[in-house]
Amino acid sequence: MLEISDLHVEVGGKEILHDINLNIRDGETHVLMGPNGSGKSTLLMAIMGFSTFNIREGTIRFKGEDVTQMPVHERALRGMGIMFQRPPTISGLKLGKLLAATSKKKEDEILALARTVNMDQFLSRDINRGFSGGEIKRSEILQLMMQNPDFVMLDEPESGVDLENIHLLGARIGNLLEKEVQIVNRKKSGLIITHTGYILDYVDANIGHVMCDGEIKCHGSPREILKEIKERGYKECLECRQK
Repeated sequence: MLEISDLHVEVGGKEILHDINLNIRDGETHVLMGPNGSGKSTLLMAIMGFSTFNIREGTIRFKGEDVTQMPVHERALRGMGIMFQRPPTISGLKLGKLLAATSKKKEDEILALARTVNMDQFLSRDINRGFSGGEIKRSEILQLMMQNPDFVMLDEPESGVDLENIHLLGARIGNLLEKEVQIVNRKKSGLIITHTGYILDYVDANIGHVMCDGEIKCHGSPREILKEIKERGYKECLECRQK
């Protein structure tokens, strides 16, 4: 699904990511952890192709195709989708209008999907204007549900969300990633950034990664990595890597 080789990413003239190598197969869900400012969100933005994230070296291949220099909309058309940590407020554009413009679904189909994330009353409102943290996250998930991408990137889906919303979001994320399908038949893949690890209570992940100082330092069982971080902090990961 995704193959990243020797990736170096620069933002505002400063190199943020160094020598990133990452492979995500069809049907796999990976989790990315790390301290604030370590470059996790930068990686997602670079994969999605946002122009302010300048790729200095390396390649990104998606479904076998080199997309390193491909614009955002082309990557989206090929099956990449992203949930932002802090999406913008868009005045003058109704959520329902956006959903209708970005899919071939009929009005009643859009309404039915919106009801599954308790967003049917928000379709006539400007995108994210006056939305709570949980409502913003549900709006983001709804947009991904409409797109139905093959590769789903989620930037801290549980941040600023209460337990009830985490449960709802977790269920919908599981649907997006085809968690109800046997793994051998699963086609959708994902990369999820998490600080708390709460999302792992609702979405099973295959592999965990730790990023520090713009580099992926280690890989392993997501729950084992999370347990080590909770008990010893990220410093232990760095010390382990240096041994």
